[in-house]
Amino acid sequence: SLDRVMDRFSADREAVKEDQAEVKRLCALLRTGGAMTTDSASARVLKAFAQSGLFRLGAVLVGTHAFTVLGNLLGVKWLHSALQTHDVDIAGESRMGIAIPHAKADVPRVLDQLEMGFLPVPSFKPGQPSTSFKVRGKALRVDFLTPATGPRDRGPVHIPRFSVAAQPLSFLDFLIEKPELGVIIDGGGVLVQVPSPARFALHKLMICAERGVAGHTKVEKDLLQASQLVRILAEDRPGDLALSWETASSRGKGWQRRLDRGMALLNQRHPEVHALLRDTMRHKA
Repeated sequence: SLDRVMDRFSADREAVKEDQAEVKRLCALLRTGGAMTTDSASARVLKAFAQSGLFRLGAVLVGTHAFTVLGNLLGVKWLHSALQTHDVDIAGESRMGIAIPHAKADVPRVLDQLEMGFLPVPSFKPGQPSTSFKVRGKALRVDFLTPATGPRDRGPVHIPRFSVAAQPLSFLDFLIEKPELGVIIDGGGVLVQVPSPARFALHKLMICAERGVAGHTKVEKDLLQASQLVRILAEDRPGDLALSWETASSRGKGWQRRLDRGMALLNQRHPEVHALLRDTMRHKA
């Protein structure tokens, strides 16, 4: 009867409230214990994405916000200089391996409903769809990325299940394969998908080798994030580093060449970490 349905609905709603209260309590304990937090504006965006089902549809949080989540997963606190960002970077394959009928997360609608002032960032080339959204007058920005499928794959790629276009990037397929679950911590907690720590570290080595002179600041940040991850993983999860290195290097000479160039840059900036990673690879060989 309708009365039973309403009673069950009320009971379920109360259970959800209890769960939410417990999540807030646990997050408060984590913050007190020194867990790294995400700024409220970015966390608000990520919470809306999570509620829309974006991460259940294969989206992976990448970039510095993911680096923060990885630190909490590993139980460490990163240097502040490696955490500065105003960008929310979301990556996803253009198509899912398993189709989910009628499943869609309408990203432009989600951002519009937040009423934070997000507007599409115009493309450099007329006629191409935007892959980014920005709040006018503020630094907050959301970028969508997808793996490049070939050397000429440089134009925006539409991701139907996200209702948005994404910018293709090399090596991104390696980064977002086999993601892990993690939590964004602000006043509460938001469940997201993030790359595995080892793949994140090695991906940073590969992309820093690709940046030009204009990207000097980003190279320094890439190497700082990679070096901090390698220090932890070489001690606690050396097998993860070895397996991820093997996976990347097996994809061809171009991948191995970029790993080697990244290692050379790491040796220049963080020689002790370079030696640690080199020794880890030798020990596992």
